[in-house]
Amino acid sequence: MFKILIPVIACCFFSIVSVNSQEMNPEKLRELASQVSDTLVVQGNAFQFMYKETVMMCVYDENANRMRIISPIIEREKLKEEELLNAMVANFHSALDVKYALSDEIIWSVFIHPLKELYEHQVLDAIEQVYTAKISFGTTYSSTNLVFPGNTKKKEGKTLKKITDKI
Repeated sequence: MFKILIPVIACCFFSIVSVNSQEMNPEKLRELASQVSDTLVVQGNAFQFMYKETVMMCVYDENANRMRIISPIIEREKLKEEELLNAMVANFHSALDVKYALSDEIIWSVFIHPLKELYEHQVLDAIEQVYTAKISFGTTYSSTNLVFPGNTKKKEGKTLKKITDKI
């Protein structure tokens, strides 16, 4: 009985999951961002918006099925080595769905995901996590209140001034 029941349950589960899948697209991304922001400026395959007075951007590529929600944090030259090391530790333990990344000599808070597979609630959560990781850089280096256990010791350093309006 169980040998027959388990495959039937599995098929039903996967049917429900596929029916509920999102098929996220750029229009839905923009709509979701506009729900939580005051301004939204579209430029090609990207848009910029303000979330809690913080500059955020979303870049997507439908052909590659990829998207990123990003926010600049601070220029690389203004960091000490220990702060970069703290960010690397955080990428493993406390940054969760977002990561700290370096590009064009700027440290960013970054959420990267396949585009079509995203659910609406994941996009809204990603926006909040990118924001939280940005504002906690230099202190807790976290994107949520969850932390994976392990070697989470970070070197103590002074809290950095965030550069939000300069970038």
